[in-house]
Amino acid sequence: MTDGGARIDYEDRPDGAGGGRVARLYLDRAAKRNAIGPGVIAGLKDACAELATDGDLRAVVLAGAGGRTFAAGADVNTMAGLAPDSARAFIASLHEAIDAVRTLPVPVIAAIRGHCLGAAVELAAACDIRAGDTTAVIAMPEVRVGIPSVIEAALLPGLVGWGAAREMLLTGRDYGADEAAAIGFLQKVTAPPDLDAAVDAWLDSILACGPAAVRTQKKLLNQWQEMSLTEAVAVSIDAFAASFETDEPARMLAGALKARRER
Repeated sequence: MTDGGARIDYEDRPDGAGGGRVARLYLDRAAKRNAIGPGVIAGLKDACAELATDGDLRAVVLAGAGGRTFAAGADVNTMAGLAPDSARAFIASLHEAIDAVRTLPVPVIAAIRGHCLGAAVELAAACDIRAGDTTAVIAMPEVRVGIPSVIEAALLPGLVGWGAAREMLLTGRDYGADEAAAIGFLQKVTAPPDLDAAVDAWLDSILACGPAAVRTQKKLLNQWQEMSLTEAVAVSIDAFAASFETDEPARMLAGALKARRER
C-alpha cells in the first residue's frame, strides 16, 4: 500500500490587481485520511523545495486530498514500529518537512476540513493563517498514546496562549471548529460549502498587495518569532529601507495617491 506523498496544483489568476500564481499543496494520501508517514514527509519536502524557488509564486493553500480530512496525524503504523534511534530520525524528518512549509517565502493558508490531529496540527500551526469548516476537529492526542507532543507543537503557545496550549497538550482532548477559533488556532470558521470562498477571499487580499512587500513581511514574521523586541525592531528598520531599493513602494504609493485624489 502506498505511503502517499504531496501534490501541487498551480492556479494562475488574471493579471492586474489580485492577479498572480497560487499553488494548492495537498497532503496526498486520502485512502488513509492523509496520515503523515515517510512518503507524505518526503513529498512535502520535495514540494516545498519546488515552491521555494518559484519567484512568481504569490501564495500557497495547504489542504488534505479528498476534501474530507486535513490529516489524521502521524501514521500510527509507522509510530508503532519505532525504537529510540528510528524515533529520533522520524521526528527529525517530520520537523524538516513542517519547517519547509513554515519557511516558504510566501503566505501559506491552511484549509482544514475534518480531522486535524497531532502532527497535522503542528503542520497547520506552521502555516500563516488557518481556516476551517464546521466539520473540523483539532486535537493533540499524543499523550493519550504515551508520547509527548514535540517539534512544532512549540508554536502553539504563541498562537493560542500558554493556558490553552497547556490544556491542549496535557489533556489530548478534541476541539471543535468554533472552540479552536475561540482560542485563536483558527482565524475563520465557515459552513462546509463556504470554506473555499473564504480561502479565496484571503488570496484576493494577498494578491492585491505588493509581491515583494508580502515576501519581506513573511520573512520578518518568521524572524520576529525568534527575536527580542530590540532585535525585531532593528531588522525591521533594515527591511523598510531595503524595500525602497525596488520600484514597488513608489509605484504602489503613486497609485494609492491617484485613487485618493479621484475619490
